[in-house]
Amino acid sequence: VPSLGWVQIIFFAGVIEGAFGFDDYKNGTPGEYGWKVLTSDDPAEKTKKLSAELANGRLAMMAIIGMFFQDGLTGSAWGDWSLYTDSPLRAFENELGVQEPVGFWDPVGFTADGDLLAFKRRRCVELKHGRISMLATMGYITPEITGKFPGYLSPSMDLKFADIPNGLAAVSKIPALGWVQMVAYAGYCELSGPTTRAANTSDYSDITPGDYGFKV
Repeated sequence: VPSLGWVQIIFFAGVIEGAFGFDDYKNGTPGEYGWKVLTSDDPAEKTKKLSAELANGRLAMMAIIGMFFQDGLTGSAWGDWSLYTDSPLRAFENELGVQEPVGFWDPVGFTADGDLLAFKRRRCVELKHGRISMLATMGYITPEITGKFPGYLSPSMDLKFADIPNGLAAVSKIPALGWVQMVAYAGYCELSGPTTRAANTSDYSDITPGDYGFKV
């Protein structure tokens, strides 16, 4: 756009702002500038149209910023990934877990530095936490569907499995020794696996993420 073109655009925007005033929010109806497009004689229908305008306007504000951002990175408002050749994420775009439609998904930018060992550490953690969460989900659902084990959870405390409620309510009902057993088992799983330190990514150089010695 030529310089004079920008001057014209800015001048027109100023005219629009000046013509309709800057105090309309104090003494007028928001969005009311003297000409009607979204209107109706039916108050309910008019409210529906004006609500739709607000919703669409909010979406459009997010959309135009996204299009600006994608255009700046890729040269295309539609964000063609193949055009963003300088992205550090390309180091991981063929990794397991990269799936359509989002491709390699890292909105926070953890992998922006292209550090392979840091990526392997996070992938190991992701797989471990994902497996635990899948088991936890089934543990949460199964008692609701199939019921509980028969008999006693703690004979010495006269506590039956049926006495333990489902969900978070069970936290306060589990005996202290039960918590000790669960913590001990979790510790055994951690210590019997590959030796890794949270702050030392070099520990992951010879590890295949998710491979802990047993196959399912």
